[in-house]
Amino acid sequence: MKLVLPLPSPGARALAALALAVAASATAMHARAHGDMAPQAVDTHTLPQLGSKWRESNPYDKQSPARKEAVRIGTSGYNQNCARCHGLEALSGGIAPDLRKFDDDCSGLADAAKKAACYQEMDEFYLGTVRRGRTRDGRVYMPPFEGVLTQEAIWAIRSYLEERRDATK
Repeated sequence: MKLVLPLPSPGARALAALALAVAASATAMHARAHGDMAPQAVDTHTLPQLGSKWRESNPYDKQSPARKEAVRIGTSGYNQNCARCHGLEALSGGIAPDLRKFDDDCSGLADAAKKAACYQEMDEFYLGTVRRGRTRDGRVYMPPFEGVLTQEAIWAIRSYLEERRDATK
């Protein structure tokens, strides 16, 4: 006995093709959601300009008179460039590291010299990661921001993250 299935109408075939195209498009967008963003420049003209030599630690630290402005600019810079992967207000949804906890190992150190050295090391790691990005096995986990974000913008974002870290303690 031979089973014969009726052919769908041309309208039904077109609807099925459209549904398949929409599903494929949504799947492709979701699959590329991490790492496919275009970095956005950040306006830092109200911050003290740092020059062309990259600083090794955050010049807008808590003792800096520019700290408040750096945090304001860093908030905007973070939302434009980082929140997509690292979460709004630096609250990670799991796709990328929680940047509020970036230097947690340092804050627990009792020895002041070791604590300062730890924070310095984390500043260097942060700067290298943001400037050059992260790629593993040919996959971009974080785009490089050097050439798009200025030194002032990168350190302003770091200032914002420090404020978010301190707000959680």
